[in-house]
Amino acid sequence: MPETRVHSAAVLARVPIFSDLSETELNFLADHAVARRYSAGELIFNEGDPCTGLYVIDSGEVRIFKTSSGGREQVLTVEHAGSSVAELPIFDGGNYPASASAVVDSVLLFISRNDFRALCLEHPEVALKVLRMVGLRLRRLVNIIEELSFTTVRHRLAALLIRLARDSGQRGNRAEFKLTVSNQELASQIGTVRELVSRNLSRFQAEGFIQLDGKTVIISDLDKLAAEVRAGE
Repeated sequence: MPETRVHSAAVLARVPIFSDLSETELNFLADHAVARRYSAGELIFNEGDPCTGLYVIDSGEVRIFKTSSGGREQVLTVEHAGSSVAELPIFDGGNYPASASAVVDSVLLFISRNDFRALCLEHPEVALKVLRMVGLRLRRLVNIIEELSFTTVRHRLAALLIRLARDSGQRGNRAEFKLTVSNQELASQIGTVRELVSRNLSRFQAEGFIQLDGKTVIISDLDKLAAEVRAGE
């Protein structure tokens, strides 16, 4: 068995929608998957482009985002290795509903629309798993709409800092982590502009919620910052 097929099959086996496929079925899919490499910041597909297939993230990170007519971006999600991207338009025949770009240098496996639809016809359980995945993402979008509609930039930024602290793998009430993205990217993730992110970070520091040392963020009391988030709900 070629080494590339072995690797692709192992990558696909980690993806939730393919987790129940047999070794033979995974190998069949791996034979039809095409590895594509993207540099950090490179566009994978644009909102409105015809959907030609779905992607599975082998390594790296992919941001899914919408862009307004004025050029402002709203990040819908950032997907990591082991995730699939762009399943929905394969079924409804529409275009890609959002844009995708690589956050860091990334390797993705591309599976054409025809190959994936053929797989779903042979294995309907894959389509059911896609529906569950779409449902989870719909709930995530509803949460984004709620946050943008009912909370301030200050509280959305505080909530994001708490998520980043938790994602850093640290436990306890104190956290220290590095910001790996710019203030512009933070703004895109919480639906605002860079200037407001910079202003609110400075305010959080002045009020003692955080300490900033270059790109390092220190939160000495996560519970205190969480209480600030709850106060804005």
